[in-house]
Amino acid sequence: MGFAVSADAYDRFMGRFSRPLAAVFADFAGVAGGSALDVGSGTGALTEELLARGASVSAIDPSESFVAAMRERFPGAEVAQGRAEALPFDDGRFDAALAQLVVHFMADAAAGVGEMARVTRAGGTVTACVWDHATGPLGTFWAAVAALHDGPGRPPSEAARVGSHRGDLERLLVGAGLGDVREAPIAVRVRFGSFDQWWAPFELGVGPAGDHVAGLDGAGRERLRLACRDRLPDPPFEVEATAWSARGIRP
Repeated sequence: MGFAVSADAYDRFMGRFSRPLAAVFADFAGVAGGSALDVGSGTGALTEELLARGASVSAIDPSESFVAAMRERFPGAEVAQGRAEALPFDDGRFDAALAQLVVHFMADAAAGVGEMARVTRAGGTVTACVWDHATGPLGTFWAAVAALHDGPGRPPSEAARVGSHRGDLERLLVGAGLGDVREAPIAVRVRFGSFDQWWAPFELGVGPAGDHVAGLDGAGRERLRLACRDRLPDPPFEVEATAWSARGIRP
């Protein structure tokens, strides 16, 4: 999957949405200080927000390039390389464990959320969010892909990934033994001055969308670009991106 990329490429592709989302997500999680773990931290959108709120932050991500960028950007945070399914932290260490836009990329989402619960203290919170497939920032892209490949042989999208539909995250948190679980949609709006500003990051090879674009020949890439343009308003335009978020309490 296309995450063996530079931190700059990821920032250009998803950072334009994940940075404003971090504030909304942290509000939903109720973080206002204390010790917090950022699981699947990427290039640090959520870590930056948590630090600004006065939290003592630890972060973990499997990407070597992202971890290197995180350590340079946030010397005040503890940053480790590793997987959500095997967190290298003691039981009950954190007041809050958060996973922004990562549960759907875990090899075993139930195990990953279970680990988040394990390292959270009793009475602490576990919170996760994932873009809604249809109305997240990639909805237009995957709708165009589906239209161009209608019928057998349609390439896989992110629709089947856990967390991208109502109820997915709630079930995961309940399954991890968390109490008082609440799920709700959260959203951000991002403005684009031109269509090319929206499209160009899809050619950077980031994530499943970037993998799909990279696998097209020149003609196929142009067809997809035009199909996306036809689905968006004339510029300048705003994209509203919705994510599902769920929060639970460690008993």
